[in-house]
Amino acid sequence: MRIDLVTIFPEYAAPLRLSLVGKAVATGIIDLRVHDLRGWTHDRHRSVDDTPYGGGPGMVMAPGPWGEALDAISATTSNSGALPTLVIPTPSGIPFTQPLANEWAMLPWMVVACGRYEGIDARVATHYSDRTDWAGVVEVSIGDYVLAGGEAAALVMIEAVARLLPGVLGNPASAEQDSFAPGWMDQIVEGPVFTKPPTWRGLAVPEILLSGNHRAIEDWRVQQARLRTRANRPDLTDLT
Repeated sequence: MRIDLVTIFPEYAAPLRLSLVGKAVATGIIDLRVHDLRGWTHDRHRSVDDTPYGGGPGMVMAPGPWGEALDAISATTSNSGALPTLVIPTPSGIPFTQPLANEWAMLPWMVVACGRYEGIDARVATHYSDRTDWAGVVEVSIGDYVLAGGEAAALVMIEAVARLLPGVLGNPASAEQDSFAPGWMDQIVEGPVFTKPPTWRGLAVPEILLSGNHRAIEDWRVQQARLRTRANRPDLTDLT
């Protein structure tokens, strides 16, 4: 999978060279390319923003540098003929969910455009939605809050997608028991987990986990997942 990250702060992408994602990049599972948007500016101040039409506070990222950057990136097509999907992190986008991460894990090529200030001029998303040499545009939010820019959201989404790619997790079955994973974990969160020692500071591991009865353990885990979902995420589903 190829992932291009466009930002005015390339240093923000450093965590993508660490841990599981970093190993996936090092082994070639992910072709990660980080771009500085200011490389496509032409004034002495390397400006990427301007005042908003219609007035109001803040600044808006101008379409000019974004257009040049995205055109240059899409021009570096691979021999497979894959088309890039443009992902724009924004609080006004659709919610980022585990099912969406599963969909994106099937994509050959993602370009993530990290906005700043009041966001990217809306014509950028409109333009690339209409382009036949792009697979589409998705504006997406990681939660009902506002960040200073799209970089932190991009890191979240890239890691969520990367761990679903073949060869990234040491044990692929790990993803099958994640919160929101397809199957019985769909729409519920994972229950509590335990490891050695069997007793820690007076707290014992539940006896069922030491029983060796795998069917009973599985039933207990389902029950605990449902209890935790009721307590922490009652909005997710009707568990009655």
